[in-house]
Amino acid sequence: MVCVVVCSRAAVAKKISWYCALFLGVMLVLSCCESLSSENEYRVRTIQLQVDRLNMPCDEIYVVHEGETLQTISEKCADPYIVEENPHIHDPDDVFPGLVIKITPFKLR
Repeated sequence: MVCVVVCSRAAVAKKISWYCALFLGVMLVLSCCESLSSENEYRVRTIQLQVDRLNMPCDEIYVVHEGETLQTISEKCADPYIVEENPHIHDPDDVFPGLVIKITPFKLR
């Protein structure tokens, strides 16, 4: 009778240890899947930001180049309100290379 009780306790302990090992294995696999998912989300977001950056024709701060006018910059950067947003521009016809202006594309408003 002593052997039966000892053997059954050992069998129960062995089963419990197997269940614990199985549980830990499942948790490990799930944590790997979660990290891969978040890594994929990071990659997708990075690619989306790069695409958005390519679609945006002008930076928020724009430096005027030779031969440009406020009209051409406005069309290029999709900002029809350049004069209103840049109080340092007193005369729209007096635009020169190197002038720094603030651009807010119309689609971002």
